[in-house]
Amino acid sequence: MSSVLILGAGVMQGPAIQAAQKMGYRAVVADGNNKAPLIDRADQFLHIDLVDYTSLITAASRLEDLRGVITAGTDFSFSVAKVAEALGLPGISPDAALRASDKAYMRKTLQAAGIPVPAFISGCHTDNPVILLQQLQAEKAAQGTAKLYPLVVKPVDNMGGRGCRLVASDSELLAAWLDALEHSRTKQVIIEDYIEGPEFSIDALVHEGRMVLRGIADRHIYFQPYFIEMGHTIPSQYSPEILAEIMEVFTRAAAALGITRGAAKGDMKYTSHGPVVGEIAARLSGGYMSGWTYPLSSGINPIEDALAIACGLPPLFPEQTRNLVCAERAFISIDGTVASVHAIPQTSDESEGVRNLFMRCSAGSKVQFPLNNVQKCGNILAVASDANKASAIAEQAARKILVRLQSHNPETDNFLAAYNAPPIPGISYDWPPRAYPNISAMTLGLVAAMPDLMRQEATPRTLSVAPLKSLASEQDHDWQGRSLEEALAAVQTLCAVKYTVEADVVLGRCFWQALFNGGYQAAAYIVDCTKKEYGIA
Repeated sequence: MSSVLILGAGVMQGPAIQAAQKMGYRAVVADGNNKAPLIDRADQFLHIDLVDYTSLITAASRLEDLRGVITAGTDFSFSVAKVAEALGLPGISPDAALRASDKAYMRKTLQAAGIPVPAFISGCHTDNPVILLQQLQAEKAAQGTAKLYPLVVKPVDNMGGRGCRLVASDSELLAAWLDALEHSRTKQVIIEDYIEGPEFSIDALVHEGRMVLRGIADRHIYFQPYFIEMGHTIPSQYSPEILAEIMEVFTRAAAALGITRGAAKGDMKYTSHGPVVGEIAARLSGGYMSGWTYPLSSGINPIEDALAIACGLPPLFPEQTRNLVCAERAFISIDGTVASVHAIPQTSDESEGVRNLFMRCSAGSKVQFPLNNVQKCGNILAVASDANKASAIAEQAARKILVRLQSHNPETDNFLAAYNAPPIPGISYDWPPRAYPNISAMTLGLVAAMPDLMRQEATPRTLSVAPLKSLASEQDHDWQGRSLEEALAAVQTLCAVKYTVEADVVLGRCFWQALFNGGYQAAAYIVDCTKKEYGIA
C-alpha cells in the first residue's frame, strides 16, 4: 500500500490525514509532540522533531512506497521540501521553501522582484535594535518617507502571531525585540512598517504554471499592540475589483518566491496604494480555513488536490457546489485556571447554523488573555446564506460559551490588579484592554463612590450584588460583543447571584469594576472569591 508522509499531528492536520486515507494512502504522520491530539488517527506515527529534516529523511526512506510529503497549517514547509528533494518526490526546492518561511528572506526576494512589501530591516540576537532602527529610518528618509512609526516587530520564523507586536515609540522597541527573539528558533527578528488597511487570507494551489484560488477570506484582527485574529469570514465581502488586484499581486509574489508546485498561502493587506504582501507560505493555511471554512462555504476540499500534486498526480480542481458564507469566530478568557465550561452550543448539519465547535480549554486548563493566536479558548464555525447572518450566528454562539475560573488564583488576581497600575511611561497602549472601555463618566463615578461591600453581616448565608441604576443607559459591548445585560445574565448563570441589596453580604464597587475591566469572568470571579471567603454556599 502506498504511503503519504504528513508533517504534524495537530488538529489542523486532521483534514490531510482524512484525505490521504480517503484517497487510499497510508497516512504516516510525524510530530515532535508524542501527545499530539491526532496521533491515533494516523496509520503510522513517527516521533520526530519537524525541524530535524535529516531524521525525517531517514525515517521517510524506510516507508513502503512513499508517494509524497505534505504539511498544512504548520511552519515546516522547508522540512517538507528537504524530504521531497532527498527522496525524489514532487515538491518545490528547499531554497524556495526557505524564501516562503523566513520573513526577512521573503521580503528581500519580493522587494527585488518589485512586489510591494513593507519597508523593513532584519537582525539577529547580536544586533542592537536601536542601530537597526536608525538604519531603517535612514532608508525610509532616502525614499522620501519621514514618518518612522508605527512599526511591527516579529520573529522571522514563527507563525500564529507569536512574538509579533506593534511598536509606536523608541521606548517600546526593546521589549518587542526581546519578545520576538524569544519566539524565534533562529534568533532573528524583523522590524517593518505597519501597514494600514483590511487584511485578507488566501489559499491557492499551483500546478504546471497554473494558480487556482481555493479561498479568500476577510480577517478580523484586534487587541493592539498584539495582532489577535478573532475570526475570519469566507468568502471575502470586498468587491471583485479589489480581490482581483490582491490576487494579481499574490500570484506574482508566489511565483517570485519559487512556489511553482503545490500550495500557496497568503496574508495580504489592501491599502490606499493597493495590495501589499504581508506573508506568503508554501502550504495551505491553518486557522480552520483550508480544512473547514472554505469547504463549508464552497463544497471544495482543497487538501485532496494538494495531496494529489504532492504525489505527482493531476489535481481535479472541482467546481464550487455550494454558495454559502462561513464565519469563524474565537472566544477568549482573562488569565487564570479554568474551573468549568458552560453552555456549549450544539452543532448541526443544517444549511444554516453552527457547524463546528473547537474547544481548546477544559477544567484545569491554564488560560490567559491572548498575546498570540494559539492562546484562544476555542473557535465556532457557522454557515448561512449571507455574511451578516453567518457572523451573527457564530458570534451569538461564541457568547454562549462561559468559561468560569477557579477562585483565589494568583494569575487572575494579577491580571485584575493590572487595571489599577499606573501607566508605564513611554507606552502608548493600555494593557490589558478593558472589556467595557466606553462606560460613561457618570456610571464610573457612581461605582467609585460605592464601598466594596455595601453590607456585611457577622454570620452571612446569602450574597447579592447592589444594582446600578445608571446601567440601563450604557450601550457598551465586551470583546465578544456581549452587552452588559448579557454579562450580568452570564454571572447569574455561573454563580446564582441576584442583583439586590437584600442579602447578608452585598457586593458593590469591587464587583462593578471587575465587570467593566475583565467582563463576566472577572465579575463571577469576585462573587466566587467572596462566597468562599465567607463560607457562603
